[in-house]
Amino acid sequence: MFLLTDKDRARTILGCGDGPASFNAELSRAGGSVVSVDPIYRFGKEKIRQRIVEAYPQVPAQLSLNFSDYLWTKLGGVEELGRLRMQAMELFLADYEAGKKTGRYQAASLPALPFTDKAFDLALCSHYLFLYSAHVGPEQHAASVLELCRVAREVRIYPLVDLDGRRSRHLGPIQALLKESGKEVMLVPVDYRFQKGATEMLVTG
Repeated sequence: MFLLTDKDRARTILGCGDGPASFNAELSRAGGSVVSVDPIYRFGKEKIRQRIVEAYPQVPAQLSLNFSDYLWTKLGGVEELGRLRMQAMELFLADYEAGKKTGRYQAASLPALPFTDKAFDLALCSHYLFLYSAHVGPEQHAASVLELCRVAREVRIYPLVDLDGRRSRHLGPIQALLKESGKEVMLVPVDYRFQKGATEMLVTG
């Protein structure tokens, strides 16, 4: 979803709002330099496992209710997606304690990150900003995007649609804000396809 090249994977990367995903574990295993931040990292491994087990049944239930909002051409259906997500979460859990000790997993959240200016080459933020437009207001969007720009030389955000698959109402104002701040802003088509309408990422830096 972020069109990461081999050159990108060799950069210092911040994953913002990563949650119990396997990106950090897999990239670190391949020799990459990545730090993930999420409020959930304030908990220990077993507490996170408990939260996953408790929350997991809601995921296929919600996907089934909104089945037509997604593209299933590369997945066998809700059960297949659930299996893949649980596999990714198990990779995360196996890596979590060691990664937390070395600072790869840090308990933090937008719009205030515990890093110096330009600490990273690339910041990635997926399925938070713009997606939850009804829950995260314009001020929070603005402060969060500017914070990402502060800590990283380049920022990529995906998707740019809300939960209903419509272009986020916050996108236009954020583009204007970034341009006023002297940032270059691009909407770049991505190869990843799952949520209908989610075909682009915002790139700025």
